[in-house]
Order: sequence, then C-alpha cells, then structure tokens
Amino acid sequence: MKNSLFALILAGGSGERFWPLSRRARPKQLLQLVSNKTLLEETIDRLEGLVPYERILILTNVDQEVAARELLPDFPVENIVAEPTKRDTAAAVALATGWVAKRDHQATMLVLPADHVIKDRKAFQETLRAAVRAAEETGAIVTIGVKPTWACPGFGYIEQGEPVPLESSTPANPIFRVVRFREKPDADLADRFVRDGKFRWNAGMFVSSVPTVLSEFNRHAPELGHFISQLRAPNNWEATLRERFSKLPRISFDYAIMEKADRVLVVEASFDWDDVGGWRAVASYLEDDGKGNVANRDLTTLNASNNIVFNESSTKIALLGVHNLIVVQTEDALLICHRHDAERIKDLVRDLPPELQ
Repeated sequence: MKNSLFALILAGGSGERFWPLSRRARPKQLLQLVSNKTLLEETIDRLEGLVPYERILILTNVDQEVAARELLPDFPVENIVAEPTKRDTAAAVALATGWVAKRDHQATMLVLPADHVIKDRKAFQETLRAAVRAAEETGAIVTIGVKPTWACPGFGYIEQGEPVPLESSTPANPIFRVVRFREKPDADLADRFVRDGKFRWNAGMFVSSVPTVLSEFNRHAPELGHFISQLRAPNNWEATLRERFSKLPRISFDYAIMEKADRVLVVEASFDWDDVGGWRAVASYLEDDGKGNVANRDLTTLNASNNIVFNESSTKIALLGVHNLIVVQTEDALLICHRHDAERIKDLVRDLPPELQ
C-alpha cells in the first residue's frame, strides 16, 4: 500500500428487525447476536493489523452515540462521530471523507458496515488489501462483491464485466469492471442473476483514495462536495457538522456516486459473509436441538419444532405443541410471531409506544 490507510465504519441503523432485543438506541451492530462480542466490536477486531485505532472513524447517530461510547471506552474519543440527523450513506461518506482529508488528503479509505458477520479475518484482510492496491493502482472506486450462495431478493447485486489484469488481482481475489449496480430484485430476477453467474452480492464495502472520492462528489453531488470543503476548513468542523449536515440530501452513496462514477471495479471476496438481516438469519448461529428448535440458552420443548428462541431475560421459556415461531424475550418486552412474518417485525415496531421502539 502506497498511502496511509483509514477506515470508516458505518454504525448507524434503526434497530427494527431485531426487536425487542434491538431498539432505536441499540440497533443490530450493538447486539451480541452470534458471539460474546457485539457486531461493531467484531468489525473493529477484523481490522487489527490492517488499520490502527487512531485511523478508524466510527460514524453513528445521536440516538446511539452514548451506547457506542460506553461499548468502546478505550477508543479515541474524537474517532466516534454522531450524525446530528439521519441522511443516508452519501452524506455519511462525505462526512468521513472530510474527517480523513483533514488528517491526510492523499490517504486511501475503506468504508465498511458495522453489522455483518465475517469469520475468516485473514481472507477478509487479503481481499481488502487487493482492493486497496487496485484503488491506488487505477484511481478507481473499488467495491467488494460476494459470490451468491442463493437467490436472495433482499440484497443489492453487482453485475461483473470483463476481468481487469492488475498486479493486485489474484486467483482468490479476481478484479472485474462493474457493468452496473442492481437494487434488490424480486425472487425470479434474483434467481436469474444467480444462474447467470456474473452477478455478485453488493456487500456495501468500498475502497477509494481521498482525491478520487472527492472528485466524484464534486462532479456528481456538488452539494456534498461543498460540504466536504467546509469540513476541511480550519476550525470549522463542529459548526459545519451542526449547521450543514441536516440540510444535506437524503440519498445513498450507490445512487449519488457509485452508479455515476467514471471507473468502478469490483474485487471478488474470498471470505465468508452474512448480512444477518433478521432473526431467521441468526438461527444458523444458535444451537439446534435436533428438531429444528434453536435457542441462545437452555430451552425445554415438547412436540415443538422449527422455532427460534432468543432469551435475554431471567424468565424460563418452554414450548409445547408449537411450530415455526420466533420467540424473543427481554426484561420489558416479548415478541411471538410466525417465522415467515419476520420481515414484518419492522412494521410492528412502528405501532409500539415510543419508549419501546
């Protein structure tokens, strides 16, 4: 790597899909869903040896700032920044670009979500190193594509074009031109994507040099480019963040930049990857009793099957004669729903009293 390397960890989110365990002030990345560490802690741990703490920016929001700081007491205070309002990923990346540019205007930066499960740290870092080298070698924005294991309609997709012969390309991490990004397809279209063989899941990770991403913001999203310039001005950080951020357009980085950028490449991931989008996804990380019942702690069942149970309270849970349920118990709330209705939990949350959201 030629340039100093920084990482932005996107750690916002609404905390709806994992209710009642998740709340507005405690979304997915602040939960211990698959291990004894939160997803945010695991995301930081995966960067060990690649990016030092002092060059990692954790971007959260005002609802979750206190919880994030309590979770990471040894993390540099100035490296946890709270967005004043929610403005989607384009504004978040613009904010991060300004933060990095103030420290090193020639740096290379990684953008990583905080809420994914990745077990193979070595392969993860090898893929990111390949992406960093490609970004520095070509001046392109480089994204990470994950080879689909099934026709998931809940993910965005990247259509790969011709392979790009670069020194950074390896058999484990080949590099391709990006033909286009495709938003979440319906089930039939997702199946076509997977059968085609040229589509990869969009993992929401990308790598770029600061000059490259600044240039793309100035060309395709000048309001965000101007915001970055204001952030970089001497003694202007706090005032710009407070006064300007809430007025920025609410648009994703994919729409604002990635789909319009002059050159975008994709590195194929060699690591395992799971978005862990809801309770059904968590089931694969919990202990199975042989009848399809999975739970995070001791569970008693009789004539019950294919149930998902997550208990964060002191209450004993026992199931009798029920099948295909999701049961989540906390100290102040209980969720019981059919596992096929898991995607509708976020709709239920909107009808709850504010103190339980």
